[in-house]
Amino acid sequence: MLEQSTTVEGAPRATHSLKAGSVGLVGVVFMALATAAPITAMTGNLPVVIGAGTGLHAPAGFVFVTLVLTVFTVGYVAMARHITTAGAFYGFVSYGLGRVAGMASGLLAVLAYVVFEASVVGIFAYFAQQTARSQFGVDRPWEVFALAMLAVTALLSYFDLEVAAKVLGVALVGEVLMLLLWGGAVLAHGGGGGGLRVDSLNPAGAFSGVNAGVGLFACFWSWIGFESTAMYGEESRNPKRIIPRATLAVVVGLGVLYTFVAWMVVAGNGTGAVDVAAGASPLDLFLDPARRLLGPWAVAAFQWLMCTSAFACGMAFHQCASRYLYALGREGFLLPALGRTHPRHGSPYVASGVQSLIALAVVGGFRAAGQDPYASLFTLTAILGTLALLVVQTLCSFAVIAYFRRHHPETRHWFRTFTAPLLGGLGMIAAIVLLVTNLDTAAGPASKTLFFRLIPWIVGAVLLGGVGFALWMRARSPRRYELMGRLVVENTRERDG
Repeated sequence: MLEQSTTVEGAPRATHSLKAGSVGLVGVVFMALATAAPITAMTGNLPVVIGAGTGLHAPAGFVFVTLVLTVFTVGYVAMARHITTAGAFYGFVSYGLGRVAGMASGLLAVLAYVVFEASVVGIFAYFAQQTARSQFGVDRPWEVFALAMLAVTALLSYFDLEVAAKVLGVALVGEVLMLLLWGGAVLAHGGGGGGLRVDSLNPAGAFSGVNAGVGLFACFWSWIGFESTAMYGEESRNPKRIIPRATLAVVVGLGVLYTFVAWMVVAGNGTGAVDVAAGASPLDLFLDPARRLLGPWAVAAFQWLMCTSAFACGMAFHQCASRYLYALGREGFLLPALGRTHPRHGSPYVASGVQSLIALAVVGGFRAAGQDPYASLFTLTAILGTLALLVVQTLCSFAVIAYFRRHHPETRHWFRTFTAPLLGGLGMIAAIVLLVTNLDTAAGPASKTLFFRLIPWIVGAVLLGGVGFALWMRARSPRRYELMGRLVVENTRERDG
């Protein structure tokens, strides 16, 4: 890709650029929704919310988290209107709280998105193995499916973002339609034996149940990836308008969908929902009503869509990880080669290739240790990534407040740039506390592994490592330090492509 002009604290600088105008509003929304993976989030997290968390008040948990994340997003998109960078959180925190905090958040974000791909590869391999066995009688090791997903993801990510967005769009439409059809069938039949149970939507119920902390954490987990919209600003058309709209649309849209599906799961299974969710076959929360209300074809469709949803989610996280590696690489940190883009496709192909190798290594490490792809690979790496990302989101909330105290008085607002990010930051802190105090329960059987015990230490080491590296750069190479987190694409201000 031809080089383009960017600025670092107002000074022009040439750098490799991503392909501008690759996606519009719909494409960015699809990328972010695919990262959240609605059907994977529902089949993977909702049983946890019901069986080990808030019980029959699971819909209330999703209502509460929708409100918290919407408030957080108000501040997040206010900053996105002024700063466009593939490093999203890295750039936002650097501009708001300074380069030291920016580098720490950048490395934490890299950690989160790098392991998220490997995590989703684990659940994809599990779903694909189960589907092949039940529908074709074919029994293959889960590693075969994992390697296939890694290979296809690497190939598609070599091209520009438009290719990935189209693939993800097809998968996303299928899974959302299936969830709506399934929920609509339950609604049309008036729920199960206990009726529609409208009381389960009362937000006060979000703090009830066996363990409200676990329930709310699993709800937060279901939105992971919504914030990835800002990463595609450099590749979108008119990002100052598209990114804020896309982010709010994703947060609210997911909230409505998740709340509706959770409500229908509780209604469709009645008072037995808690026992089913906590039992040996939690997917029966979805599959039993599907078989009863729609027929056997719906069960097969659910199984296939669980596979395509997980695949789309993994590829979307691959795109996120590649862009963070690219953002750090083009500033000369990590490996400078990571900052190169493909001369024809404008994709961060070097960073993408490195991310594929990292994901392969993580999956291979769990395989060598004899760990299960679902109970260990998916669960543990998801917890690690979620904890890291919640820390970054907390820093970002306070970065918004600090940034608007010093810049852009014309857009400063008592709610959008102060109250909303403050409440969002406090909400993220609460989510971190919920996760840390309920780590054992969230991890399940995998809590007995060494990797589980290392999770808080890994996050702390990366955070402190980012702080130490930034301070070292400030002392040893002040000119390079000035570049840290400040590479912002200027021509995106007027791009209408």
